[in-house]
Amino acid sequence: MSIKISIKKNINNKDIKNYVLFCEKNFKINTIKKEITNDELSYIAGLLKNNDLKKNIYSFDVSSKKKIILINIKDQSNSSDVEKLGAELYDFIKVNKIKHLVINSDSLNAKPGKDFIGRFLHGLKLKSYEFLKYKTKKEITNVNISIHGNKNKNTIQNQFKYKALEDGIFFAKDLVSEPGNILHPDEYAKRISTLKKNGLKINVYDEKKLKKLGMNALLGVGQGSIRGSYLVTIEWKGLKNNSRPLAFVGKGVCFDTGGYSLKPAKFMEDMTYDMAGSATVVGLMKNLALRKAKINAVGVVGLVENMVSGNAQRPGDIVKSYSGKTIEILNTDAEGRLVLADALTFTEKKFQPKFMIDLATLTGAIIVSLGSEYAGLFSNNDKLSSQLLDSGKKVEEKLWRMPLHKNFDKLINSKNADMQNINYVGGAGSTTAAQFLQRFILNKTPWAHLDIAGMAFSKYGGALNSGGATGFGVRLLNKLIEDHYE
Repeated sequence: MSIKISIKKNINNKDIKNYVLFCEKNFKINTIKKEITNDELSYIAGLLKNNDLKKNIYSFDVSSKKKIILINIKDQSNSSDVEKLGAELYDFIKVNKIKHLVINSDSLNAKPGKDFIGRFLHGLKLKSYEFLKYKTKKEITNVNISIHGNKNKNTIQNQFKYKALEDGIFFAKDLVSEPGNILHPDEYAKRISTLKKNGLKINVYDEKKLKKLGMNALLGVGQGSIRGSYLVTIEWKGLKNNSRPLAFVGKGVCFDTGGYSLKPAKFMEDMTYDMAGSATVVGLMKNLALRKAKINAVGVVGLVENMVSGNAQRPGDIVKSYSGKTIEILNTDAEGRLVLADALTFTEKKFQPKFMIDLATLTGAIIVSLGSEYAGLFSNNDKLSSQLLDSGKKVEEKLWRMPLHKNFDKLINSKNADMQNINYVGGAGSTTAAQFLQRFILNKTPWAHLDIAGMAFSKYGGALNSGGATGFGVRLLNKLIEDHYE
């Protein structure tokens, strides 16, 4: 659905076909008295009296040509609740096939919460995302929404901010939604390079450069593919000084067969989204550039394809990582941690960041633990963890902190190398994966690992997502930056 939003100072009531008005809790209609006629008010009051009012949106056909849509505001101070209301209006528009809508901001109460209209429309637009690129028959509906009234205007500045965030999220969703035959590492690196036009500095390290650097953990994952393997850095310099950047690192396994430790055929098609962590990083960096964020930041993504071939990595292989530490590969399907191992050490050494946050669809074990309600958070720093948890609550991209402890190390120690890439004893799959990653933080940089395996893709959709790629993490990390680092 294509949504066009305009702000109009004056509007002729006779021309309004679908009129959106806001009511206070439990559909108190005192705030809309001045916005409609007495006859319309009496008619609506009578209908409300005989309704159990369990929904947040009700519509009333007050004439053959005019529909009044009432929206109940429960907690206008909570951003996520306001965004969910906007998303509910999108669903209403879609079901009722509405093409023109007037939203009256004057029906809001005196204190509707900061930037209510902006947050409301942001939720509506987030819910409107669809990936229709490969549909030969596209049913695209154009919806025109006019904002009328003098209260709580969606200012140009706020529109700019939300538009940047939406563009970043939608870019991430587009990347995750692409099939593996289209978005292989070669193509992915090209698409990231297009972000140069937004003011981002892009460096693409190809296989030749990676071999010279000694990134054998990352290269080992991709060696079975006919496609290239890459490490791509995305830099945003929003400050005039040379302050240390914030760093975001993403796993970009464009398709994951599991290698010789082959995945079951059932649901293997979903492994196109095994690059969702990298997509979050790319979408976040695009957002920061578009909104001219007043920070220095860097995104680093490792792009590979984990395939089966005569040249593919074998169980039992030993590789030397960029850090110099050696890894015994006991399971070729535990590949994401190998990509991140080299990416994390490289990021820390090259950019010396204030902190590093990595995102990855890393383990099925985190889904066993947390389902699709929380992403797993592992960290060596309590302050950074607290900030992430707080930001996640505010945008309802929830995190749950999981344990790290030196006692888990014995589960990944190898007899033949410095470490092995899985815990063969069993149990604590997500924790031992995070414990593995922590070994590649060499200089005690504050670090957090977000295992988003249960959050990156939704079969059924959610409050702000209609199903498919969720873009999880873009809003969370943008909020972290806004609240704590700008």
